[in-house]
Amino acid sequence: MDNCVFCKIIDGSIPSNKVYEDDKMLAFHDIQPETPVHIVMIPKEHIASVDEVNAENSDVIAHIFSKAGEIAASVGLENGYRIVTNCGPDAGQTVFHIHFHLMGGKTLGKMV
Repeated sequence: MDNCVFCKIIDGSIPSNKVYEDDKMLAFHDIQPETPVHIVMIPKEHIASVDEVNAENSDVIAHIFSKAGEIAASVGLENGYRIVTNCGPDAGQTVFHIHFHLMGGKTLGKMV
């Protein structure tokens, strides 16, 4: 996707502060953190949102979640963390490349 900011981060044309990378995913520090630790986890394959997850690409989503605990531990999240994703404009999705916010570093309050 030519205009996708996360695709540009994946290809290196936009720099990021990487935490983890492998052949399927990339995790990096959010540039506008909402918690003391705020990591964005993205698949390298462009999937616009949860609505586009299907039998052919769901393995990469499972892979991201299989690495989440390792990523959380690597940034010092020992007492828990939250993983959040938004799907569509009404939910607050602003970048239409599926991504998961791994957030922690403080006691997090209730969600909506």
